[in-house]
Amino acid sequence: MQVQFRECDFFNIWIWLRFITTPSPMEQQYIEEIFDSWFFLGKLGGFNAENLQVQDAGLELSYMPYRETDESDILVSLMHNMGELEYQGVWARCWFDLGTTDAIALDILINALQQFSQDYVAVEELIIGGENPDWPIPDNRRADFIEDTDA
Repeated sequence: MQVQFRECDFFNIWIWLRFITTPSPMEQQYIEEIFDSWFFLGKLGGFNAENLQVQDAGLELSYMPYRETDESDILVSLMHNMGELEYQGVWARCWFDLGTTDAIALDILINALQQFSQDYVAVEELIIGGENPDWPIPDNRRADFIEDTDA
């Protein structure tokens, strides 16, 4: 799976997947579950790189003291919004407002999609951010459900 980054605005970002073949309805359901789960964890603050106590501890975790974090010690790291996953031929895309979530969220999504591509449905390309000339985004650059407050 080739991974490509384009212009990234965490508050207005499209994520694109290109498959080798058009995904079946069952395969689409798997893809949607990946994105829904990833977003739900992000909405709960799960991708907060300031609190990686287990990762930072290394391999020896037996009897590791896990300190409670004071909310004032750590900046909030929450995803804000997710559009509907859309499909067009071999392409899938989804709009996100990643809010204040940390970039580790993208690493975790990439890892999950790489394994998914190996085990279930071959993903040829993952594009994070920017525009896709094969499938233009709406003029307002956001998912259809977002109202334009400037109008």
